[in-house]
Amino acid sequence: MPRSMHAAAVAIGLLAAPFAARAADTTVVLDVHHAGCVLCGPIVKSTLAHVKGVSAVQVSQPNGDADVTATVTYNTAATSPATLIKVVTDRGYPAEIAKPSKG
Repeated sequence: MPRSMHAAAVAIGLLAAPFAARAADTTVVLDVHHAGCVLCGPIVKSTLAHVKGVSAVQVSQPNGDADVTATVTYNTAATSPATLIKVVTDRGYPAEIAKPSKG
């Protein structure tokens, strides 16, 4: 391969790299227990948001007395559902992957 074609191939590869990294993003929904207070949802959200590889966290809590559901978008190369569950559980909020709702 001529040198100029090799350089062009490398440049295209470098430009495509960010798109390949984005392809590893995925989302998991966690049921987080013992989070039945007004401050618990924000604590869970902050805890998950500080995990390396997490790009977005949404926490829903039907009311101040209910457990929370956390929807987490993360890079699979940087973290895993097991890690997300561990960090929340270590804060005192046992978590598990949400079971699909029947409907």
